[in-house]
Amino acid sequence: MDIRSNEPYWLIKNALPKSYPSLRESKSTEIVVIGGGITGALISYQLLQEGKKVILLERRDICNGSSAASTSMLQYEIDVPLHELIEQRGLTCAVSSYRECESSITKLKEIIDTIASDCQFEFTKSVYFCSAKKDLEFLRKEYECRKEHGFNVKWIDKKQLDKRGLKAYAAIESKSGAVMDAYKLANDLLKYCSEKGLEIYDRTEVHTIHHASESVEITTNQGHKITTDHVVHCTGFESTNTLKEDIVSLKSTYALASEAFETLPKQFKNIIYWNTNSPYLYFRPTADNRIIMGGGDENFKNATKRDALLPKKEKALVKSFQKCFPDIPFVLDYSWAGTFGETDDGLPYMGRPELDKNEHYILGFGGNGITFSVMGMEAILPSIENDPHVFLDFYKFGR
Repeated sequence: MDIRSNEPYWLIKNALPKSYPSLRESKSTEIVVIGGGITGALISYQLLQEGKKVILLERRDICNGSSAASTSMLQYEIDVPLHELIEQRGLTCAVSSYRECESSITKLKEIIDTIASDCQFEFTKSVYFCSAKKDLEFLRKEYECRKEHGFNVKWIDKKQLDKRGLKAYAAIESKSGAVMDAYKLANDLLKYCSEKGLEIYDRTEVHTIHHASESVEITTNQGHKITTDHVVHCTGFESTNTLKEDIVSLKSTYALASEAFETLPKQFKNIIYWNTNSPYLYFRPTADNRIIMGGGDENFKNATKRDALLPKKEKALVKSFQKCFPDIPFVLDYSWAGTFGETDDGLPYMGRPELDKNEHYILGFGGNGITFSVMGMEAILPSIENDPHVFLDFYKFGR
């Protein structure tokens, strides 16, 4: 699947930090992780912490799929608002999911400190605003719901937003947000893991997966075989190629990075933004004084059609930015498009789709893919050992 176009800002910024070999011989191991992006890196890190012998396979260059195209904006807010998620999945699942996403941001920072990654992680406030007057009632309901369930939120009215330089009717401000360079972190994490014993093979595509009575046999596109006890899929949106269950709707999305400002506009100092539009717009600062924005989602996954729209989307997104921040000139420097997925409830999928097979998935979708992947670190060993875990219940297949 062609999941992105153009060279995203992060790839240009970081180039190719480390190269890994392709698999050239047959192997055996305890666990095979398929997918060399941020999710595969986090899951491999956790399995190594548990003393497991792990091989990681990636069919592209390492981290060159969705992780390279991520805008790397971390939020505890899920794509489905809390008050709607409560109606969909019940109070316990909904509130727990929001809380776990919030704590995942802090847990991720602890991992970053442990491996000493220079991925430019920075805690920020998160501002969820409405650009249309008709969304005011919806936004107020969401604010009251979050406040009722103990989230640290603040209501900001139109007059206050005007003073801040944001043209909107109202907003919910939260203290729990962050930004980073996910591409850099994924590379740093895999380098750290390789030094701790993780075997990494890129440019190695899985051709078949065969389940025997006591093992799983993977055959690569070059005919090499890996015998293993368990397989963990961390392939994000490309998991649709291996899953029987239809769990995600694939869409096209677009992102822009501005030229670097001499000084970052005050509106973007330690603040990230997203709005109530459908599809929503989002904005974040970078460490080198740029602004990255994304949105303009389309309900299709055709790469050719997606990429052909990029010039049109560039103009539309810049125009949308100027409506929100009329005092900030957004001069386009980089643009790219990608494929992403949404589940019906905005939540991830974790565990075994088929309970009689040692094949596991950690799949975070939508705007919370990274925080969901951090949560998946807690679920992967229980899934492998057939132990109960609340995440394996909340985010199970067939729900």
